[in-house]
Amino acid sequence: MFRVALTGGIGSGKTVVTDYLSSIGVVILDADQFAHEVTARGEDAVDEIAKVLGPAVLGPDGDLDRAAVRALVFADSEKRAALEKIVHPRVRQKMHEAAKRANTPYVIFSIPLLIETGQTHNFDHIVIVETPRELRAKRVLERSGLDQEAFSAIDDVQASDVERRRVAADIIRNNGSLQSLYEQVDALHKRLINLSQNKAQMAAE
Repeated sequence: MFRVALTGGIGSGKTVVTDYLSSIGVVILDADQFAHEVTARGEDAVDEIAKVLGPAVLGPDGDLDRAAVRALVFADSEKRAALEKIVHPRVRQKMHEAAKRANTPYVIFSIPLLIETGQTHNFDHIVIVETPRELRAKRVLERSGLDQEAFSAIDDVQASDVERRRVAADIIRNNGSLQSLYEQVDALHKRLINLSQNKAQMAAE
C-alpha cells in the first residue's frame, strides 16, 4: 500500500481536492471525520475530554460542545495538548485500520495537523495544498461562520507555508480557477499511480 498524506492550512481547499480524488475512485481517509467519530456521544474519549477540560464542554444531552472546546484549547496551549493526547492516537488507529482494508493503488490520509503532530515519517509521499493566507481567511469566513479572530487563532497554531514546503513531495497551488485545481490533481493522480506501482514492483523483487 502506497500511503499518501495530504495537508494544508485551514481554508486551503483540502476538501475540494479530496472530494475530487474520491470521485475518481481514490480512497480518502479524513482525520477530521475520524475525530468526529471518536468524539461522538458515548465514546470514551468524550468522558476523558470532559475530565480534562471541565464539564462545561458537554451539552445537556452529553454531546461534546465543539465550539466550547475550540474556544478553550486555542486560548490555552496546555489544554490543546491534553486534548490532542486524547484524540489523536484514536484517530490514527482508526485511519490505519481503514487503510488496511483498502484495495486501491494508493490511499490519501487527509491530516490538517500532519506536520504539527510529527507524522510525516509515517508516509511514502506528502502532498501540500497551498493557498495564500488572505484567500484562505476569506473562504473560511464565508463558509463556516468563524470570524477573523477565530480564523487567526486556528491558523496561528498551524505550520507555516515554509514548514510545509520543507516536507512536500508535491504542492497543489489552489489560488486560481477550479479547472486549474482539477488539472493539477489529475496530474498528481497519475504520478501517485506510477509511484505506487514502482513501490509494488520493488517489493516484489
